[in-house]
Formats: sequence, C-alpha cells, structure tokens
Amino acid sequence: MATDTSKYKFNHSMLRIKDPQRSVKFYEHLGMSLIQKIPQPDAKFDLYFLAYDSPNAISHKAHWSDRQGILELTHNYGTEDDPNYKPANGNSDSGRGFGHVCISVDNIQAACQRIEDAGYRFKKKLSDGRMRHIAFALDPDDYWVEIISNNKVEDTEGIGETDPSTYRFNHTMIRVKDHTKSLQFYRETLGMSLLRTSESPSSGFNLYFLGYVPGANNNVNTATLEGVLELTWNYGTEKDENFRYHDGNSEPQGFGHVAITVDDLDAACKRFEEVEVNWKKRLTDGRMKNVAFVLDPDGYWVEVVQNERYKATSKY
Repeated sequence: MATDTSKYKFNHSMLRIKDPQRSVKFYEHLGMSLIQKIPQPDAKFDLYFLAYDSPNAISHKAHWSDRQGILELTHNYGTEDDPNYKPANGNSDSGRGFGHVCISVDNIQAACQRIEDAGYRFKKKLSDGRMRHIAFALDPDDYWVEIISNNKVEDTEGIGETDPSTYRFNHTMIRVKDHTKSLQFYRETLGMSLLRTSESPSSGFNLYFLGYVPGANNNVNTATLEGVLELTWNYGTEKDENFRYHDGNSEPQGFGHVAITVDDLDAACKRFEEVEVNWKKRLTDGRMKNVAFVLDPDGYWVEVVQNERYKATSKY
C-alpha cells in the first residue's frame, strides 16, 4: 500500500515536565482535557495527552491518533521532589531552539484576565510592549504559552466573558537555521502545506506557518486552526556553519519532539527511506516497533505514528 500525505496529521508536541499535577491543572485551566494517559512504570515515566475535547472542539471525541493539536507531557518519576530539576524552556542561550506553544481564544482580554485571576504568571501581558494583540503566559515549568485571538482584538475590548470550550491548541514554534532546507523538509518530505508567511525585515526574521490543510495557498487565516507548525528563521543563521539550535533532547532537556500520524506507518517509513531522511529511530530499531523518529534539518525529532482510523493496530 502506498502512503497518502494528505491524510497525515500534525498530532502532538511533547514537553518534559517536573510535576504532572501542577502542569495538568494549568492546561486544564486553559480548557484542555486529559484525553489519554500512558503509564510506563517499568521505565519510570508517564505520558499525559491533553487536547481540546468539548463539543465545540474540532476533534471532539476523536481517537487520540486521529487528531491535531495534542500536547504530550512527559513526567519522569521523582522530578517533582527534586529541588534542582528544571526543564529547559527553549528560550535561554544554553538551550535555545523550541520557542513556545500557542492557544487561540475567543476574547483575548477576558481570557488573559481569567488566567491572571487564577494566579498564573505571564512572560508578556497584552499591555506590555508594542505588540498589544498577543500575550505569553508561563506554565509551571516556565514554558511560554502564546495567547492569540480568533477575533479582532479591537472587537473584544470590554467583553468580560470568555469560553474556554472554544479555545484551540493552535501552534508550536521552533527556530530553524536555514528556512529553505526546513521548508523543503516539512513540505516535500512530510507533506505539509505553507499556510502563511510573516516577514519582518526590519526586525531580521521571518515566520512560516505550516500544516495539513489541503489546497492552502500561503494566505490562510491560521488563528482558528489546530495542528500548525511555526518556523522562526532569524536572518543570517544559515550562513554560519558553526550555528545550531538545541533540539531539546541533549542537556539541558525540555522540549522533546513533534509528532505526525500517518495513514500507513510501514508505507510512510518506506517512503521516508526512499527520500533518504535522517533517522533517529527506524521502526525496526529497539523494542518499540510501533513508532519511528526522523530528524529535521536542525536535528529536531519528528515522531511518526499510525493513525488508528486508517489501520487499527490495537497497540493503544
């Protein structure tokens, strides 16, 4: 069987966390639900999968493998009791690479006030700086959570209510060294479409938004979507042969990977072999024969998993 990239989904992004009780509580406050938990007591870690699952959600009641916009939290046993353990949030010099996750909300002023009223911290409030249409909250591990609006910010000024059941896990941002190589990988190898480009020459960077949206033409309103990947390219990094971003999996650890689900895992991996991807883990490697990991041009890990809607494996 051949594989059809139009059936792929940007399924999840993984972050390592210190304390699952605190982290799950935070993301549930943002309106997410715990849709799956995979305990791994023998390996001494647990996986928590959170997503928007209300009747208003895009993927309400769908199997976890048939969704976009999932956040996977990985908890290694004992970190919650270690006063010296702190995941790297991807925005400090020693671990710079991953940038943030992002939710889109109905009424951004009310949504930010609700987060603040619950006692959570902000990296940037709406009123800070020149960009008054976005905010960044901090989760319990200091990962940045961007907050954007589904509606025009000027239209939601003065509205005091917000409905978390309408929120979306919109995108995950990673920094890339060479935008040409990264765009080629995510478009041609993984089959994503370029949804939107934001160029900021005066600030020296461009943003590229990609996802699995058939017929996209680089002019998509991405705020209402889930499963978007944002690539941030800072001008000139591609010319420095010694420059590299941190993939999150060597020390200091924090961000782990992004993941796609595919229609036929064996066929997808065969195709990846044919186009000569760089592998972190082939299907045949190790004990876990139901997942593979390919490497993008910056060395970020991309997990590849079977979408159970197309081919049930009974492994989850």
